[in-house]
Amino acid sequence: MLHLFNSSKMFFFFIMIFSTLISISSNSWLGCWIGLEINLLSFIPLISNSNNLMATEASLKYFLTQSIASINFLFSILLKMMLLKNFEMNYFLSIMINSSMLMKMGASPFHFWFPNIVEGLSWFNNFILMTWQKITPMIILSYYFNKNFILMIIMFNAIIGSLGGLNQTSLRKIMAFSSINNLSWLLSSMMISENLWLFYLITYSFMISIMCFIFFMLNMFYINQLFINNMNSLIKINLMINFFSLGGLPPFIGFFPKWIIINFLIMNQMYLMTFTLIMMSLILLFFYIRIIYSAFMFNYSKMKWFKIYIKNNKFSLINILSFFSLLGMILSTFFFL
Repeated sequence: MLHLFNSSKMFFFFIMIFSTLISISSNSWLGCWIGLEINLLSFIPLISNSNNLMATEASLKYFLTQSIASINFLFSILLKMMLLKNFEMNYFLSIMINSSMLMKMGASPFHFWFPNIVEGLSWFNNFILMTWQKITPMIILSYYFNKNFILMIIMFNAIIGSLGGLNQTSLRKIMAFSSINNLSWLLSSMMISENLWLFYLITYSFMISIMCFIFFMLNMFYINQLFINNMNSLIKINLMINFFSLGGLPPFIGFFPKWIIINFLIMNQMYLMTFTLIMMSLILLFFYIRIIYSAFMFNYSKMKWFKIYIKNNKFSLINILSFFSLLGMILSTFFFL
């Protein structure tokens, strides 16, 4: 986290935030494209770390995939300007623009770069990649989406996001597949309304930030580290609460936006999609519970010298955030009153 506070990293961090605002507030396709390019060129210095070869490799892979998506997007908007009247061509171009945006945010079936890049990044950079970097492509997608194509993509995301995480041992890859699964919910909420999408994005960002913060604080990257570490039981309970919230179990805050989305989908008679989303969330919960169960149940040899010293202010922050997760549904029912 400390590496963020040198002046050059802060500069690129602010440019990254402004580039998103440029894309969102632009009134032309070209403006959106310029914002995306600035975003790409400001995020790469943040993730490339000269000491870590994995991070350097990840930044190169990220640059290549994002460049391909940008070229596709630019090609599509230029074609659109030239062939404005042709309806069949418009249908094809909408799929092209949608595909380039889906590739930019790491949605299935263009997701293959995403887990590989996530594996090379620090927890803070992962948090940015899984939350902030999805905002611009999502909003550009909402301007011009092809409904049938997006419905198919939602199904793909739900299935691949849940099945892909089953055989993973790396916590970063598990969070990456969880992010792909959550993209299906984000896209569903986008089809319903932008306010609901914003609400889902904020709650999802809140949950991901707690998870990344806990893992960053304990310096954990693989599942077996959760077994080896002689962790404080309160940390384990916090981990359990936040994993359940991320999976979308009812008493936690993560269920609330999913509940609203399910409600809207059923009202619009999208039963198959609702069924797929719920079933795949169950698989997601299965591997979350498997991690938590192992962390709780493994009998470690408790060595007296092995202790984790955590600064009290950090620990209390996690407790407060987990408390919000736990009281999520109670707090959310007050909105309806």
